[in-house]
Amino acid sequence: MSAQHETGLHPDHLHRRRFLQASGAVSALAFVGTGTLSSIAYADALTKAQRDKLTPDDVLALMKAGNKRFYTGKPEDHNFLAQQRASAKGQYPAAVLLSCIDSRASAETIMDLRIGDVFNSRVAGNVENPDILGSMEFACKLAGAKVVLVMGHTACGAIKGAIDNAELGNLTGLLAKIKPAVAATTYAGERTSKNYAFVDAVGRKNVEITVSNIHKDSPVLAEMESNGAIKIVGAMYNLQTGVVDFFA
Repeated sequence: MSAQHETGLHPDHLHRRRFLQASGAVSALAFVGTGTLSSIAYADALTKAQRDKLTPDDVLALMKAGNKRFYTGKPEDHNFLAQQRASAKGQYPAAVLLSCIDSRASAETIMDLRIGDVFNSRVAGNVENPDILGSMEFACKLAGAKVVLVMGHTACGAIKGAIDNAELGNLTGLLAKIKPAVAATTYAGERTSKNYAFVDAVGRKNVEITVSNIHKDSPVLAEMESNGAIKIVGAMYNLQTGVVDFFA
C-alpha cells in the first residue's frame, strides 16, 4: 500500500513534512497562532514563516538529507504543478547556490529540492563575479536565504580547460579565474587534465578559493555570517556516485 493510501495525504504534502522534519530543530517548531507542526507541514512551497524558523545548520541538514534520498534512489514524489502554483505569488528560498553549468549537476535534482526551495546561480567552473555576488546579497540580505553554498563537481570541463590553458573568446577570461586554484593545488602526481584525480583536487581547491573570495569581496555577506544569520560553505558533487560532499 502506498504512503498516500496509508495517510490520506498527497505525496507532495508528505514531501514537505519530511523536508521540514529532516532537521532536528524543526521538531520544536511552533508558530504563534498556528497550532501544531502538522498544521505547517502541508504547504506545497516554503512559506516565509517556515523558512525564517530554520537556522543555517537546519538548511544544510535539509540539503544533505535530500542528497541522500537522491543517491540512494529514494527521491520524494514531486507535484511540480502544485509547487509552481503555490510559489507563484511569492518565494522564500532557504539557500542560494553557486554551481557549475554542467548538465549533469543540477543542484535541485541531486539534492531532491523543489520549486521555490533555493536560488541557483550557474556559471562554468562555479566562479564568483560582481553580478553573482550582487545576486547572493539580494538572496540573503533582502530575500532571507540562510545558506550560501558553492558547489563544484568532479571531472569539471572548466577545470580541465584552466589546467590546459585553453583560450576561446570570452571563455579565456573565465578560465583565468580558475587558474589560481590550479597553482594553489598541492598534488604530487601528474598535473594534467588527463589525470582526473588532479582535476578533482583542483576543483575542490577552486571551491575553497571561491568561498574565500566571497568573504573577501562581499562585506555584506561576510558581516551576515559573522552575525550568525547565514553560513557560506563549499561542496563537491561526485558525478559517479551522486553524493554531494559538503565541506561543513
